[in-house]
Amino acid sequence: MHFHLTEEQAAIQEAVRGTLADHWPLERLHAFANGDADFDPDSWDALMALGLGGVLAPDSGMGLLEAALVCEVAGERAAPGPLVGQLLAVAAVAHWDDCDAGLRDALTSGTVTVALMHGGSSYVPCARSAGQFLVVDRTRGVRLVEAADATIEPVRASDRSRPASKVEIAAGAGRSLFAADHPMTARLADAALVLVAADALGGAQRVTDMSVAYAKEREQFGQPIGRFQGLKHQLAHMALDVEPARALVWYAAYAWDAELPDAARAAAMAKAHLCDIYVRATRAAVAAHGGIGYTWEYGLHYWFRRAAFNRAWLGSPAEHRARAAGLAGW
Repeated sequence: MHFHLTEEQAAIQEAVRGTLADHWPLERLHAFANGDADFDPDSWDALMALGLGGVLAPDSGMGLLEAALVCEVAGERAAPGPLVGQLLAVAAVAHWDDCDAGLRDALTSGTVTVALMHGGSSYVPCARSAGQFLVVDRTRGVRLVEAADATIEPVRASDRSRPASKVEIAAGAGRSLFAADHPMTARLADAALVLVAADALGGAQRVTDMSVAYAKEREQFGQPIGRFQGLKHQLAHMALDVEPARALVWYAAYAWDAELPDAARAAAMAKAHLCDIYVRATRAAVAAHGGIGYTWEYGLHYWFRRAAFNRAWLGSPAEHRARAAGLAGW
């Protein structure tokens, strides 16, 4: 049994990290957040040029673990774009009995963007720029809906890295990919939870690293504030929160790939736990930075806001803990 990433998996993360460092620096994030768009074509095209759109295609040789590693780095950089929806849409279309090769190619290349939607009415990131919506509903099945068939209402969302809109879709709109009782419906719903958990892991690690770096640089009373015992304990608690949670995300993705009996429960636990950790980490990071952590220019608030959205998206931690308990027979 392997407990670490392979060289290929580590290389995937480094490729995504390097691409986003070039195409999505903090200055670009500031400009994007101050604008009216909900999508950044340049960073999206750069990611799709790496071939990320096809990670969950059956013939890619990869799986949900690799997709989670990609989403982890996207969360680390607070990257925009409907990455979760795109990855899942390719998997859904590839397993669809009436699979359209042209549509699959368009989704894999990222030329047609797909935003993920839970149920028939919800707040959806990057909805205004989406060409399609992947609607995943455990009780109604999975549909792929053209943007023209959806009602999209822009809202002032807290997450400025992935601006959301309120989207409503009529019950019969779009193409039905899987019925509610089809195994792929539950698998896609669980995969979405794992990918959001991975995004939360990346964000939590990022704000922890930012806090440690700041504590080494900021000085008070002639010494770095990282030498003060109270802050040392705070940073240690952040690290102890984040690092053990990494295994939970990786295991949930592995269990999904291997179709283990506890895969659904692991996905629910990962979503619940990581989103709580993300919120705690961002709150602690703001406190560790003091006054500068509250400023717009420093940018820490992007991860704080993203953490709040991730926590609510696709169901609250309480909802998924209750589901995990039910799946365990408690």
